[in-house]
Amino acid sequence: MDTTHSHPTAESFLVGFGETGLGSVLVASSAKGVSAILLGDDQARLRRELAQAFPGISLVEDAGRTAETVAKVVAFIDAPHLGLDLPLDLRGSDLELAVWAALRAIPSGETRTYGGLAKALDMPATAQEVGAACAANVVAVAVPCHRVVKADGSISGYRWGVPRKRRLINMEGVA
Repeated sequence: MDTTHSHPTAESFLVGFGETGLGSVLVASSAKGVSAILLGDDQARLRRELAQAFPGISLVEDAGRTAETVAKVVAFIDAPHLGLDLPLDLRGSDLELAVWAALRAIPSGETRTYGGLAKALDMPATAQEVGAACAANVVAVAVPCHRVVKADGSISGYRWGVPRKRRLINMEGVA
């Protein structure tokens, strides 16, 4: 696609909602794939969070056109070990994309520490930078930030709440 036009067409995301064992889920997709999976208890708050994460992108709610994608995401969130067979459209800095790729390589049922993940990257990064990349992730469970724990093995912050992080880890059977 030629992106040199002086009047580019505004990009839009198709948006749909579902209910999971972890609460409400908002799924937003671009033409390339799923761009956001947000978890919460309030659909209005999830809409606001999506708009803040993607300023300037038109959000089109369409339950009919998103039903199949939302159903796949709901099934995946309720059974993350089964995997998600949908393309993702991840948007972030080079470091964020590297962290998210490393997170996606962690097998279900395993965890890594922030520092260990930082050392495993192909670029220099600190445990704090890994934590910041996790906080910037808007694709819950598909980019499994819940699989990262503190050096002592304890569970720390999670964009969608520590109780959800603990439930996800338990659902995956982490020893």
